[in-house]
Amino acid sequence: MYLEHFGMVSAPFGLTPNTHFFHALPPHLEAIDTTLAALGMGEGIIQITGEVGTGKTLVCRMLINQLPAHFELAYLPTPAESGPALRIALSRELGLASEGDNSLLTDRLQQALLARKAAGKTVVVLIDEAQALPDDALEAIRLLGNLETEQEKLLHIVLLGQPELDRQLARHELRQFRQRITFRSELRPLNLAETLAYIEHRLQTAGIQHELFALPQGKAIWQASGGIPRLINQLCHKALIAAYSEDKLMAGREEVLVAIRDTLGARQPRWTYPVLWGWQ
Repeated sequence: MYLEHFGMVSAPFGLTPNTHFFHALPPHLEAIDTTLAALGMGEGIIQITGEVGTGKTLVCRMLINQLPAHFELAYLPTPAESGPALRIALSRELGLASEGDNSLLTDRLQQALLARKAAGKTVVVLIDEAQALPDDALEAIRLLGNLETEQEKLLHIVLLGQPELDRQLARHELRQFRQRITFRSELRPLNLAETLAYIEHRLQTAGIQHELFALPQGKAIWQASGGIPRLINQLCHKALIAAYSEDKLMAGREEVLVAIRDTLGARQPRWTYPVLWGWQ
């Protein structure tokens, strides 16, 4: 509703992950580069964790876009409810028949992976929401990760999940699985400088060449969001709606406060100490 008012060509703060607005900030760039490097070295199981809203799905999409041509992707966006269900889902992603005796699926998967390896292809499976995988699905992943030739792995697995995944894997009975994870990245919240750069990049990508958030307002958004990109998007979007409704060309103090009050999960300012939020 405010695109024309501010002179935007696209909405900069949508909640749906959009690679068009990707900004190579250190937390996300490190996760992507580490994962691509690990895949290039032939590592078996790789883990990416991050709190809700830190950008795991966007990182996943960037990984998909940047996979070298010799990798074949199998993407499992929802967690399997069991080990057999995971093998079936992976078989379907690879175009294999998943009917019949489930005990034979691993053998069929191995033969399919060997055929792809002979054709110069390596299969990478990306498993999103991995913190919701039950123990027997994790065991199925561990066993699939053991499929290999004498020289290299046949299947590379990237797990993306929330911090609950770390707590799950810390259990004693999952120590075998934990030891199979060779590289791990964590998506931390953005710091102040990264938050300001993130907001500016998204506005510039949307066609904005002038300032919409002054420095105090940017600081307030960072404080309220805790550096979580999803919350930053919500706060900026709501502040721009408020500015548009007042026919303003910038989001000022009041508009940002309205956005903070209206956003669940946002840290509320100490109203009696505005200086702490960068406001005089």
